[in-house]
Amino acid sequence: MLARPPQWLCVRHIPALRRALSRAASDDPRWPGWAVVVGIEVHAQIKSRHKLFSESRTSTPDQPPNTLVTPFDAAFPGTLPRLNPKCVELGVKTAIALDADVQRRSAFDRKHYFYADLPQATRSPSIMDGRLQLGDGDTSVRIKQIQLEQDTGKSTYLPQQRASAIDLNRAGTGLMEIVSEPDMRTPEQASDYVRTLQALLRAVGSSDGNMEQGSLRCDVNVSVNRPGSKFGTRCEIKNLNSVKFMQIAIMSEVRRHISLLEQGAPVPQETRGFDEDRAETYSLRSKEDAPDYRYMPDPNLPPLLLDDTYIARMRASVPELPAATRARLLALGLARRDADVLMDVDAGRAVGHDGAGAVAYFDAVAAGRDPRLVVNWITHELLGQLAYRRETFAQNAVSAAQMGDLVDLVRRGFVTGTAGKVILREMMARRSLDMPWQIAQELSLMSRGDGAELEKWCAEAIAALPEEAEVVRRGNEKVVNKIVGHVMKASRGTANAQAIRVTLLRMLQ
Repeated sequence: MLARPPQWLCVRHIPALRRALSRAASDDPRWPGWAVVVGIEVHAQIKSRHKLFSESRTSTPDQPPNTLVTPFDAAFPGTLPRLNPKCVELGVKTAIALDADVQRRSAFDRKHYFYADLPQATRSPSIMDGRLQLGDGDTSVRIKQIQLEQDTGKSTYLPQQRASAIDLNRAGTGLMEIVSEPDMRTPEQASDYVRTLQALLRAVGSSDGNMEQGSLRCDVNVSVNRPGSKFGTRCEIKNLNSVKFMQIAIMSEVRRHISLLEQGAPVPQETRGFDEDRAETYSLRSKEDAPDYRYMPDPNLPPLLLDDTYIARMRASVPELPAATRARLLALGLARRDADVLMDVDAGRAVGHDGAGAVAYFDAVAAGRDPRLVVNWITHELLGQLAYRRETFAQNAVSAAQMGDLVDLVRRGFVTGTAGKVILREMMARRSLDMPWQIAQELSLMSRGDGAELEKWCAEAIAALPEEAEVVRRGNEKVVNKIVGHVMKASRGTANAQAIRVTLLRMLQ
């Protein structure tokens, strides 16, 4: 993915740049008279079963230390890399999803210095011109660079032994480094950027984006300047693994810069960490510029060549992206809140090698049915029951066919809405293949109560609630709802609420 000169700017992104520059002049009341500039480097672990250059399987956090390490991962002399094509595929799909120009030729460079938790490191530099539309729909952040590289191992300091323990299980796992241009102007925009990118990566299937487990980490570059002047000196805050803490770290760093500048002191360019307990950043080391990393071409890896056929195949296999999904759901007549609920379920799920999310489930149930009725049953009843049972959507035992049959039973009046909720709870408890109509017959929940039986229940309810009945006779029809509830309880939810209301009002006239 051949590098282009950094000053090169794609014409199609000039409007986004102008919007970004206009945001620089905005005045935030939290720091009046100052403009904040934020750029983010996101490191996302690629969702592949094998590492980037070795046959070793990728690890999970609970894996015993150093059990998934090949001689190549440990940089033994004489070992040779073998590129994992799955990592390339997912990297290209991500670039396409970010509207980037996929380069046809890409060379691999190697860092020629030693880290204990990453004995050897290789990267594929690729400067692309992509963009990511944020959730507000008006802000577009340019993507400067996407490159494949290797993740580090884990280093744990043991104070009693006064030594560090090294676990190389994670070393060599494929990473995508996604570098934004400095187009964000508030901590909130930075958070929106990370969440939007996280949802996109999960939709593509290229990363699970799990910040808590370290499969997605952020390095944030922050600088401040007076509106209209050139950008200030930037400092990089390393390894932020929480959107909340990233916001706090940016605010802390902005206030530190402003304090230094208002005292007339320069802001040194450096790399900083973030203390979550004290909610402030601290110095790690002076910032190294790119030439100091000592990148050299890797003689063991030939250039990666991608032809138009391969790129077209990858483009055709990219699934529907979050922005398109939201637009499609809204076009079906769903409220924005309901569309966001479905998409939030998918955005919060771990990306697996198989399986579908809430949107795909909705699509399957809504086929040939009223989308608004279906989404009501999914978002209010199904998700509500899952939350009550402390289960995730991935643990949902109700198939799309079962949910569709339940919606049909209620819509056609074969069961009442109340009985439908009982059937749903029963299906979730049984975790079986029984269809809702079978459960309704088994539990005697099919709608009934017409004619004499309904009048009998209404008469019993009037007798049981004489004071409420008298209020209704005097003209206050709102109170009739309490008597309706009594009849519904007597019928075990099988009587039609509207039919009960009409019968009661007729009997109480």
